[in-house]
Amino acid sequence: MSVRITTARSLHDLGAAAWFGGSLMGALGVNGAAAAVRDPKDRARVAAVGWAKWSPANAAAIAAHVVGGAIVLYDNRGRAVHQAGVRSNTVTKLVVTGAALGATLYSGVLGAKTAQGDGSPVHGATDPAPSTPPEVANAQKQLRYLQWALPVLTGTIVVLGAQQGEQQRPTQIASGLASTLARRVAS
Repeated sequence: MSVRITTARSLHDLGAAAWFGGSLMGALGVNGAAAAVRDPKDRARVAAVGWAKWSPANAAAIAAHVVGGAIVLYDNRGRAVHQAGVRSNTVTKLVVTGAALGATLYSGVLGAKTAQGDGSPVHGATDPAPSTPPEVANAQKQLRYLQWALPVLTGTIVVLGAQQGEQQRPTQIASGLASTLARRVAS
């Protein structure tokens, strides 16, 4: 690591922060606001419009996180191979990021199905009314869980990124390399 990659790290971290913050705000703010709309027939539309307004920014945040992360990973590839703990953190973070990407895409698909309920009464964005069409109600029930899974997954990405920052302390690098070397000598 002889060159600073501040721009890539910033893309990575700000992208993850926006992804996390947007998913949490959406679950609390957008979906909460939709449930407060007086006319139950307008609630699905309000939620759909709110999420549609956020979608381009969310896509940009995710792209920034992925691009920045790829550059950081490439820059730290030697540490990922030779420093104890870095590989497991990196693999875990990649798996969680993949799960968050999948959950985000699936939420979009389900959100499109709930938007089809525009004009049908619902209790909230993720809470169907008895008269909500079955396909819309099913999508809402699944979104009820995904709206909380996304902040958990994206928050985990942020925490794993913080751990990776700690692993770059000189004492952590030295002890991690020593652990790897000792394991290799012993085997």
